[in-house]
Amino acid sequence: RDSRHKRRLTGGRMPVHKKKRAYEKARQPAMTKLGSKRIHIVRARGGNLKYRALRLDGGNFNWASESTTHKTRILNVVYNATNNEFVRTNT
Repeated sequence: RDSRHKRRLTGGRMPVHKKKRAYEKARQPAMTKLGSKRIHIVRARGGNLKYRALRLDGGNFNWASESTTHKTRILNVVYNATNNEFVRTNT
């Protein structure tokens, strides 16, 4: 988290006075697709591990109004409010 990308009140760019630090690093989104399970391990700060799902074919889903949770297979993507391209690419 940094404020060095922000602009002045007038809209002008602020001069950058230090380099990017490792803790400010941003990674590319996983863009998880449908298919057989493929998970990559990413090393995080302090030697901790994050698990980045590149492909999944199911998950644990919750239906709050019916108060049930089931492990379910996903067949295909029918609707995505974010982007229609995600429907086409099964993302």
